[in-house]
Amino acid sequence: MKKHMLRIGMNPYGVAYSVGLQGKGTPQANPAPLGLFGYLDLAEQVGAHAAIELPANLLAPLKPDELAGLRDRLVEKGTVPVLSQGLITGGADASVALARTLGATVIRTTLTSVLCGDRADPACNWCENAAAAKVALALAAPRAAEHGIHLAIENHQDFSSEELVELCEASGPNVGVCLDTGNALAVGEDPVAFAQTVAPRLRHVHLKDYRAQWTDEGFRLVRCAVGDGAIPFPELARLFAAQREVPTAVIECGALTARHVRLLSPGWWGGYPDRSARALAAGLLAARVRRLDEDTDARTPWERECPPHEIVAYEQEQLRRSVVNLKEMGLM
Repeated sequence: MKKHMLRIGMNPYGVAYSVGLQGKGTPQANPAPLGLFGYLDLAEQVGAHAAIELPANLLAPLKPDELAGLRDRLVEKGTVPVLSQGLITGGADASVALARTLGATVIRTTLTSVLCGDRADPACNWCENAAAAKVALALAAPRAAEHGIHLAIENHQDFSSEELVELCEASGPNVGVCLDTGNALAVGEDPVAFAQTVAPRLRHVHLKDYRAQWTDEGFRLVRCAVGDGAIPFPELARLFAAQREVPTAVIECGALTARHVRLLSPGWWGGYPDRSARALAAGLLAARVRRLDEDTDARTPWERECPPHEIVAYEQEQLRRSVVNLKEMGLM
């Protein structure tokens, strides 16, 4: 095994349209979504099934015997399951019970609805939601700890690296971080510096890449295959491999809608703690790597309202290219 090879699997949100997690009930709905078991089949087909992230909403229709069958399938394939569920929406007891049924020892969770790092958006109620997140963690952590389960908070384009560490330290030793490698850019941080800060609490990784397209207000983060964008994966892999317990990692190409990070607008910084000029410069510089020209039409097929088969082909081609790139980097 190569020195920095990771236990890499799949996350469904990078192929959300293909799976049926995006577009349902809209004119652009996928007429033939993969569903849960088609998603598992796809992961096996591309060789990304060492770990698998399982959203609670995909699992909800399954009966107890079907959940038991799913667990048996994962054990047979040597696949490590990671449950994906929001603690605030799903509830701690239900999340822990489902994780135990699956044999998952990590629950990946998000804590707020903020995207693009935009805490100043009045609709997000940043202060109120951040406070609610701390309460939810305080209640959930001991319940999960009773069963040897770790909670992994994703940097879902909301919390900074230092804030995530503070949340973990305030919540208990079984609370850690799900590092989304691309989302560090959405809060104006350098991805490597972000990873170094959260490394002691690292429990799970989303391998995501972006190419930035700069605007007068900041930059748009446009999805791409893992390895084709701004994120320095070999450097991050060395950091992951140096941890006492190497985390599970899953491929997740970005959303089908670009994320506009308006950090050049003064109002965007509302709700953020002060940051040094040196740290901000590093974050801005990281978003300049492999950047897109300003006049490039970087819209995804979803944004261009293309037919379903084109959106599916786009997602799955990026997934397969991500696997190829990770193998060429010696990480998979």
